[in-house]
Amino acid sequence: MSSPRPATRRRIPIAIGAVAAAGVVGLGAFYGLGSFKRGTGGDPSCTGAVELARKIAPLAHGEVAALTMATTPLRLPDLAFEDGEGKPRKLSEWRGKTVLVNLWATWCVPCRKEMPALDTLQGKLGGKDFEVVAVNIDTRDPEKPKNFLKEANLTRLGYFADQKAKVFQDLKNIGKALGMPTSVLVDAQGCEIATLAGPAEWASEDAIKLIKAAMKPMKAGP
Repeated sequence: MSSPRPATRRRIPIAIGAVAAAGVVGLGAFYGLGSFKRGTGGDPSCTGAVELARKIAPLAHGEVAALTMATTPLRLPDLAFEDGEGKPRKLSEWRGKTVLVNLWATWCVPCRKEMPALDTLQGKLGGKDFEVVAVNIDTRDPEKPKNFLKEANLTRLGYFADQKAKVFQDLKNIGKALGMPTSVLVDAQGCEIATLAGPAEWASEDAIKLIKAAMKPMKAGP
């Protein structure tokens, strides 16, 4: 997981942006805008997601042991980004599906390593009940992430991007993003089931079993 290395407990030096890897424009902005905030939660309409998280928590082991299961009902903000054609999209468009929201960038080495597994996961489970929504937050050269996906032959993921990286800040503001990559498993009502800070082997048997369990309540509905 890519994360800042503050020189003191109180402040991250502005110089961090200067020593970051090439292309990491705006990284200092992610990690320098205030302190990490914890989500206040409390949305009563999301209590079902917390109960679901409790039920499937025993499955959060092995390759997905780092998942943090939701304990407070929390609806994610309606994250805004664009698709590959530049059309505005919002997370609420996926209501009715279980969604794995993933934030990634080409400058983030763990992100790049994780993308093939996300692509495979989408190929295995993607459909009317589930989708991986991987949002790129590169702030320069919009063709670079597209070329990365093409060169890596990752064809099953839809392309989504936010060149202002506001989606990162939106999740950070509710305590759900600190470094990269960041993934949030969301139920069909847009409520948090679990969050993972850092990469995971999303195509593993452990991950697939957990996600299938997260999808069951929706499939059992009318």
